[in-house]
Amino acid sequence: MTSKWVKTTFPKGLHYLSGNEAAAEGAIAAGCRFYAGYPITPSSETMERMAIRLREVGGIFIQMEDEIASISAVIGASWAGAKATTATSGPGFSLMQESIGYAAFTETPCVIIDVQRAGPCTGQATKVGSGDIMQAKWGSQGDYQVIALSPWSVQEMYNLTLRAFNLSERYRVPTMVMADEAIGHLRETIRIPEKVEVWDRKKKRGGPPFGTEEEDGVPPMPVFGEGERLLVTGSTHDAFGFRKTDDPKVHAALVERINQKIIKNSKTIIETEDHFLEDSDIGLIAYGFTARTSLYVVKRLRKAGVKVGLLRLKTLWPFPEEAVREAGRKVKKVIVPEMNQGQVAGEIKKYCSCEVIPLGQTNGEVIRPEKIIEALKKI
Repeated sequence: MTSKWVKTTFPKGLHYLSGNEAAAEGAIAAGCRFYAGYPITPSSETMERMAIRLREVGGIFIQMEDEIASISAVIGASWAGAKATTATSGPGFSLMQESIGYAAFTETPCVIIDVQRAGPCTGQATKVGSGDIMQAKWGSQGDYQVIALSPWSVQEMYNLTLRAFNLSERYRVPTMVMADEAIGHLRETIRIPEKVEVWDRKKKRGGPPFGTEEEDGVPPMPVFGEGERLLVTGSTHDAFGFRKTDDPKVHAALVERINQKIIKNSKTIIETEDHFLEDSDIGLIAYGFTARTSLYVVKRLRKAGVKVGLLRLKTLWPFPEEAVREAGRKVKKVIVPEMNQGQVAGEIKKYCSCEVIPLGQTNGEVIRPEKIIEALKKI
């Protein structure tokens, strides 16, 4: 499988967009031509823009009756050959979980844009939060892998949505853009390039759609309507899709492969970014909007002579354990600011040899610099 460079359908140059609007443009640039969704704050602007833009590029937009129908339509469109997406927030993301598990088990490429808000449940629909991080990985039952990316700017809402499609197609896996309300509603100037790199799923006539001996573990994906004999089931299946629900060997091999195709390629998938960690005594590890605040704090304190650095997680799943482990070797203590009760901090504790201090906040507001500075003063 190889990538290609294609001309974008949106005029190149500088544009003043919200994060939600930029996600829509990133999806279209990646080749997305199908959107099914249900409006939910704070993601609705993505849906509104897709309703207009897909008509302009020859795509299909459908407003569904709920989020279960939305993700089901996206999965169906993917098997019909389309690159497909939906956008939602916490309660809708919860409704999608069974179908996300189905997409993982049937190796269906699709992208879910989750603009997180303050939860649990309905919570504060218009307020910010980052409480869906563990749900993205563990929301459906069983052992499976997904890919989840974490943008911190409007530019990255464009770039990482585009990348989410490329990774989803390349590895035949549901991929998530784990944004938050602050990024979704933020407006910034972004740069749209003239051409972007796009990956498309590989095809092979007559080949097994759920089995491969290729090193990357990703089988070719046929399409309904092109003469292939297709069986797509959420039950245990062999390489050609036939149900094998009583065969322990088939089930074990299938589960192992859909996990290993992501784990073995994690170095290609995972992206992180470090700032000033080489000489730091204290490290911040952050993601999403909170990483912006964290970098501001780092730069401000370093001017005052405080040796503090930042590791930013651009990929949340698969978890960047090697980067976290390395950061933990360089510093004496790590602080993890996040807009939840410590979901990623718990994961970081698995890999850091130094002390890890969670700094959670769940009041529906972004974490301000003063809160991080105060935590640093205490240590």
